[in-house]
Amino acid sequence: MIAYKTVGLLFLSALAPAAAQAGASNGSNALALSAIVGELAPQTSAPNKKLLAAFLSGNAEAPHAKGLRVAVKADAIDCRAGNVDITSRACELTFGAKKIELHGRKAHELYATLIENGVVLEGAAGTTHASITALDCIVDADEVAEKAGGGARCAYNP
Repeated sequence: MIAYKTVGLLFLSALAPAAAQAGASNGSNALALSAIVGELAPQTSAPNKKLLAAFLSGNAEAPHAKGLRVAVKADAIDCRAGNVDITSRACELTFGAKKIELHGRKAHELYATLIENGVVLEGAAGTTHASITALDCIVDADEVAEKAGGGARCAYNP
């Protein structure tokens, strides 16, 4: 009887939609997401934006304070791409009361980076969306500088 219950629970959990589960990423994909969102995030300082940009450009030896951990947060990100009007690309980022819109190439860069980080696409009325809430990334500058594959972690809600 216990075996049947266990199998039943496993079956039901397999049916749960993946989009209902929190997402996470690490390594190079998380670093790219941190750098792209961090460039726009009002709470990320100018020196930290510069460091994230250097890391994304391949400069792991960029100067930084020992023990520096850069936090990048966004309340919501919604990127969309047209699959009827294939020239349409846009993203809206929300940081508290502040909203930032991206269009064209910059929007596509963020859209593609969200997908690299495991965000599931949803389609509606000629548009696909990659949307998340509560983005919370941490970049450990010392760990990135080690060039061992670590140092960036992101978590988000779908």
